Amino acid sequence: MFKISVIVPTYNDEEYLRECIEHIIKQDIGFENIQLIIIDDQSTDNSYEVAIEYAKKYPNNIIVKKTDKNSNSGGRPRNIGIEYAEGKYLMFSDADDYFSYDAFRTMYRKIEEEQADIVIANWNYMDEDGKAWEKPVFDINRFKSFKLSLNDYNSFWVMNSSMCNKIFNREFIKRNEIKCLEGLPGEDTYFTMNSFLCTEKMYYIPNIIYYYRQRNTKNKAASTSWNCSKEFFIGQNEAYKMTYELFLKKGQLQFYRFLYARNMTYLLYRFIDSTKLSDEDRLQLMEKIRWFLDLSNTLKVPACQKSLMILINIIRSEKYAEALDICKIIAEMRTYMDVDVRHSMSKPYEEMYKEILNKPLE
Repeated sequence: MFKISVIVPTYNDEEYLRECIEHIIKQDIGFENIQLIIIDDQSTDNSYEVAIEYAKKYPNNIIVKKTDKNSNSGGRPRNIGIEYAEGKYLMFSDADDYFSYDAFRTMYRKIEEEQADIVIANWNYMDEDGKAWEKPVFDINRFKSFKLSLNDYNSFWVMNSSMCNKIFNREFIKRNEIKCLEGLPGEDTYFTMNSFLCTEKMYYIPNIIYYYRQRNTKNKAASTSWNCSKEFFIGQNEAYKMTYELFLKKGQLQFYRFLYARNMTYLLYRFIDSTKLSDEDRLQLMEKIRWFLDLSNTLKVPACQKSLMILINIIRSEKYAEALDICKIIAEMRTYMDVDVRHSMSKPYEEMYKEILNKPLE
């Protein structure tokens, strides 16, 4: 049995796929301990051919499959990959990102040591050209190794939605029938949050194991999450409904409030910044997402900036034309900000989370 099965969905990632694969092959745990499963989602470039090339070189370790039609998100390819996995543990990577060379050894050692279901590690962003950002996502001076809990404030900070900075016990995933959403953005959020809700054996380590490429910096096709079309927001809205219903079913709305704060901010700034929406698109979308913004009042979760709170209240009041004007003003202001400033604004501040804690649900 392999120690780890790593699943890599790919769609038109020819430019980056070799780098992703090489970082898996050269893991210091030894590639003989790794099963690499690449699922090509009907790429129109040479991604599939690149994957096949590596599979021929490493026939005992690499499986390549192709979907019968494009899935519009990574959910279905990841679910397919899980079905082919033979390793004791599961890890995931996007085809345009890569792991540090000690990632698998570090994660395997910790999950074995703790006999855990999930281990989460630190990670970092990098520019499109591969240059790592100065600071990792989680402050290494603040967050050391510790056991995570849904009832612990510090735990929430590192319970992020990505599947790629984590290792999962495969038997735990199968036993709880945890799957990604298919055909919708936010498939990783649904998978990871469902995992968190099903376990009490989850740990965090501060090691930086993963580098996430920001592909919105050049004039070429960006990743799905930055392709902020009308269809993206319709899909995101549906994914948010399913995630909310998951937490509601599990009786964990107190924990969901933190995720909601994150998602609300993310959604609104993607909506504001999008250059792919017409005014008519925006008006129609505001009507569709109004239910989600209504949760701000129901869950007692304020927006992290006053301008966003004003916008939320206007949309909730169904004054969509007025909200459209405010979106344009905020979007214009954000064009004068550096990328890292816009990025930091798209996440709630710690003070906001503390405010949520001080206003428990009745």
